[in-house]
Amino acid sequence: MTDMPIKGSCHCGAVTFEVGRPDFLVSCNCSICRRYRTLWTHCPPNTGVIHAGDGATLQYVWGDKELAFHSCKTCGCTTHWTGLTNDRFALNLALADPADIEGIRIRHFDGADTWEFLD
Repeated sequence: MTDMPIKGSCHCGAVTFEVGRPDFLVSCNCSICRRYRTLWTHCPPNTGVIHAGDGATLQYVWGDKELAFHSCKTCGCTTHWTGLTNDRFALNLALADPADIEGIRIRHFDGADTWEFLD
């Protein structure tokens, strides 16, 4: 284990992020996360930062309009979501080096039905 932050980026590097090593990652089965194939780490409780220039991402908002999913405008990778009703955000650690997230527990979340963790 390391105390070094985990870094990730979209394919072209226009959007980068870093976060402290989380206790777990979230694999959600809701209709959008299932399609994006993301591994989320939420901030808070984790401390993370997103680096992207103005206009670097496209936002997609749907459903209850509480989250905006961000994808790089250049390469299309889904990098993070931001809360529209609060200051929360989540980073897609599927975009980190696999070696950097090795050994982090993946929790499966039922965002399609019960809104509960399945473990």
